[in-house]
Amino acid sequence: MKAIFLSDAHLKRGSQESYRKLNRFFDLLIEGTPIDCLANINDLFILGDFFDFWFSKNDLIYPEFEPIIGKLVKLKETGVHIHFCEGNHDFSLKSFFLDKLGMDVYTEFADVTWDGKKIFLSHGDTIDPNNRGYLLLRNFLRSPFWVALQRYMPLRLTWKLAAISSNMSKEFSDEAGDDIAVKMEAFSMQKFRKGFDAVIFGHCHKPVLKEYYVDGKIRIFATLGDWIKHFSYLHYKNGQFTLCYYKN
Repeated sequence: MKAIFLSDAHLKRGSQESYRKLNRFFDLLIEGTPIDCLANINDLFILGDFFDFWFSKNDLIYPEFEPIIGKLVKLKETGVHIHFCEGNHDFSLKSFFLDKLGMDVYTEFADVTWDGKKIFLSHGDTIDPNNRGYLLLRNFLRSPFWVALQRYMPLRLTWKLAAISSNMSKEFSDEAGDDIAVKMEAFSMQKFRKGFDAVIFGHCHKPVLKEYYVDGKIRIFATLGDWIKHFSYLHYKNGQFTLCYYKN
């Protein structure tokens, strides 16, 4: 079993360095690169904030996102299973990525079991119950009222409002990466005691891979970093995790 996990590209425009690098990265996956950690993967997990904002209507999407989505479609056609965990910037993904493209979408978290390992996956923006302001905003932006309201607006206005809501989400959820990572580690310890072998998050923009020994077993805690500064991703192969960095 081979998989790649990445998050937090915050894509807006094709001119971004993160966008260009992701295009090249996906080209390697599509073309069947001989690089071992990228060759013949079975699954790609995108753990939130892949897009800096998202809204689609009647299968129409923000034009700047069409090229990178085209890469994901080609990757899926090679047999790779693609999974999205929604983030605090990109949500309401199911109507497009699940219903139209047949990719898996998780609104908050997912768990998978590979090679006897139980793995918990989430963007990670909801693990702190004390951040009430952000959680209230999050619920509002995902409410049927807000989604329905946007559907009656012209697309250009809708995309502008989606970008504004993205900025609001950033302001409410903004916290130092180190502080978020500490909270994520504490949350992960709870999951380890409930039987999970690995916990993987995005959101904090800090690449981390740590091992813990809990209840007689080695457990893995990982945060994925980002594709803005670190260009980092997590590679899984036959029970082993490796934190990697894309350099090209």
